[in-house]
Amino acid sequence: MSLAIVHTRARLGVDAPAVTVEVHLSNGLPGLSIVGLPETAVKESKDRVRSALINSQFEFPARRITINLAPADLPKDGSRFDLAIAIGILAASGQIPTDDLNNIEFIGELALSGELRSVHGVLPAAIACEKVNRSLIIADGNISEVGLCDAKSYSAKNLLDVCAHLHKKQSLNKVNFLRPSANEAIADFSDVRGQQHAKRALEIAAAGGHNILLYGPPGTGKTMLASRLPGIMPPLQKVQAIEVASIHSLCGYDYPNWQTPPFRSPHHTASSVALVGGGSHPKPGEISLAHHGVLFLDELPEYQRQVLEVLREPLESGEIRISRATAQLTFPARFQLIAAMNPCPCGYLSAQGNKNYYQQRCTCTAEQVQRYRKKISGPLLDRIDLHIPINRLSIEELSSENEKDKEESSLVIQKRVIKARKQQYTRQQVNNANLSVKDLDRFCFLGSLERGLLQKAIEKLGLSARAYHRIIKVARTIADISDNKEIQACHIAEALTFRNFDR
Repeated sequence: MSLAIVHTRARLGVDAPAVTVEVHLSNGLPGLSIVGLPETAVKESKDRVRSALINSQFEFPARRITINLAPADLPKDGSRFDLAIAIGILAASGQIPTDDLNNIEFIGELALSGELRSVHGVLPAAIACEKVNRSLIIADGNISEVGLCDAKSYSAKNLLDVCAHLHKKQSLNKVNFLRPSANEAIADFSDVRGQQHAKRALEIAAAGGHNILLYGPPGTGKTMLASRLPGIMPPLQKVQAIEVASIHSLCGYDYPNWQTPPFRSPHHTASSVALVGGGSHPKPGEISLAHHGVLFLDELPEYQRQVLEVLREPLESGEIRISRATAQLTFPARFQLIAAMNPCPCGYLSAQGNKNYYQQRCTCTAEQVQRYRKKISGPLLDRIDLHIPINRLSIEELSSENEKDKEESSLVIQKRVIKARKQQYTRQQVNNANLSVKDLDRFCFLGSLERGLLQKAIEKLGLSARAYHRIIKVARTIADISDNKEIQACHIAEALTFRNFDR
């Protein structure tokens, strides 16, 4: 047989489109050519495959070898096609049987010795194989990823093991569903003394999926509070966890905390590409790695303004579209934004604007403070639902053992959050932060008293229509936590207290 067809998968965003490896042997001067828009790493596979076949004691055909990666208009990158190309050459030269090749897909990089090496982005490929009812053969190094889904997969150490399996002389190890290990210890809210106003705001943010800004002097616990938010958020469902693990797989990261929402905290020197994704071969950015979880931006005004502005559309749409000449990719980015900042350039102005907290330690002028805060644009600030001041605690509050005993644990708070989320999904199938304007009239009815109170606040503070809708969503979450079916005036009033920057 001089023609063989082998199946594999490419990478295209979070998708894994099918690729057919067509291998044809013909008479003529010996040589090997690969067509079908191969990138450099794919072109170099011919040298890896040739050495792997020879070192595995197979015959490398001394004929004209043409390899087509179809569809021809889909760019192919990486070393993931090595195994499929090697199997195609062996099948076309009659060294392995071709009976089962139509029911199997192959993904893996080949070492010169014939050993199989792991590659990135295997989990999306395994999920795609499961949908078309094909089995998948991978390297042993990808077991931890593929074991997260129910795909029929087999792992191999080298090319010889794969060929023995196809000859039915030796079976490969089947990858069983790996029950995710227990989550690592998560920082607990009971570690945080005081700051009840901030804890209440974080509970509301977790219950409704709202964005939040913490601002106050350094050392008051902003980062400590933010890092504890995933511990009170509802655990990820299986479908959500697989989505998160698939995105991490594309970047070569493991995701061991299966049910815990991801927490990403990029440094303030991060570029816009690092934050939203992109590059010559587009990869997910931090906002996609934080999908179904938390994106924490510490020292918010220290980020470049153009970097922060790229967050505006994903915060509304829950996805990021990256356009390139060769393709347009969409990465999911349904994340919660938590930002932290100091109240002034030196950091020692009280969060409430009162210097008495630090006596004369703050030397910033009103103009400097205003210029510092203007680094955050109004449109971005408008998309943050809760603005929470964090003030310094007294020594007595920090050192009191009685205060420590009063602090609620994350587990206690999480139970209230889960209960509130269940009410939201039962009522409207999405969390409150993702309610559309049309759904607000249906699920967030306001009485005359509540509407009048909100209207006066909007007129006094000069808030936008977006801020008006977000205040209603926060009030709806507060009502859910309080187990009230209707939004009351006290819920509107509390939601307004969380808009400090609008003052």
